[in-house]
Amino acid sequence: MNDAQIRLRYLERTIRLLFPGAGEPSAYSVLPHPRLPRRLVPRTWWHRPFGPAVPVPSGAESIIGHLGEVLGMPVRVVLHIRPARRANRKPVLEVHGPDGLAAYVKVGDSARARALVRNEAAALRLLADAPLKTVCPPVLLHHGEWRGLDVLVVSPLPVPRRRRPIPAQLIHAAVAEIAALDADTPSAWHGDFAPWNIARAPDGRLLVWDWERFASGVPLGFDAAHLSLSRALSRMRPPLAARSCLASATETLAPYGLSAAQAKLTVIRYLITLADRHAADGHEPLGPPARWLTPLIDHQESVL
Repeated sequence: MNDAQIRLRYLERTIRLLFPGAGEPSAYSVLPHPRLPRRLVPRTWWHRPFGPAVPVPSGAESIIGHLGEVLGMPVRVVLHIRPARRANRKPVLEVHGPDGLAAYVKVGDSARARALVRNEAAALRLLADAPLKTVCPPVLLHHGEWRGLDVLVVSPLPVPRRRRPIPAQLIHAAVAEIAALDADTPSAWHGDFAPWNIARAPDGRLLVWDWERFASGVPLGFDAAHLSLSRALSRMRPPLAARSCLASATETLAPYGLSAAQAKLTVIRYLITLADRHAADGHEPLGPPARWLTPLIDHQESVL
C-alpha cells in the first residue's frame, strides 16, 4: 500500500469520526488529486477534472456544527489529509467563516494525539500571559472535548504568501525569548523549531506555530540545534545531517554565550533527546539511532 492509499484510508476513518450521523451528504473534493491527496475541500464545479466527489455527512452533530457553536458563526471546513507515517498524526482542519479563514483546529483522536493537543493548549495559555516582544504565537480560542475527542482551536497567523528570509538576529532573539519562558532558568524550548513552523511577520516579529512539543528543563540552545538539524536534513541523509549539526555547533550556539565545548555538549544532548522522543513515539523518521546517532556519540566520548 502506497502513501496515497494510506492517506485515503485515514481520510475515510477521519470522515466517520468527525462527521457522524445521517445528515444529507455534502459533496467534497480531494485535492489536488486522489493520487496526490492533500486536502478535502467543499466541492465546486471546477473540481470535476480532479476526481469524483466525496460524500460527507452533514448535520448539527458533526464537527462543523460543533465548531460553529464554539466560534459563534456559520463555518465550513477544509480537512488536511495527513502524511501516512507520522507519530503525531491527527485530524487538522482549516475553519472558514463569512469573512474568510477564522481558525485552525487540531483533534486529538488517540492517546498520543490527545497528550500533544493538551500540551499545546497549556503552552498557548502560558504564552498568552508572557510579555513577548519577538515571538508571535497563535491565540488559543478554545480547548475542550467533543464526542470523546480533544479539540484545540487556535487563531490563524498572518503568514505572508511569499515568505521572506529570516534574519539570523531574529532567530537568536526568538530562541532566547522562548527559553526565558521557564521562570526558574532559561532552558525552555518550542520543541519543533523548524522552517515549516516559523515565518517572518510583516511587523518584523517571528511567527511561531505548532507548540505541541513545548517543554522546559532543557539546555539553552536546543531550539537552535533543532533548526540546524532540520535545515541539514533538507540537504542530506540523517547520519550526515547529524554530523553537520554537531560540526556547526559552535557557530550555531555562540550567540547564546556558549563556549565551543558547551555547544558540542548541548548538540549531543539535543540529539539524544530527539532520539528519545522518537523512541517514545514508536516512530523513527531518521532511522535507527544506531545508524545516525551512536557513531557520532562514540567519537565524542571526551566531550561527554
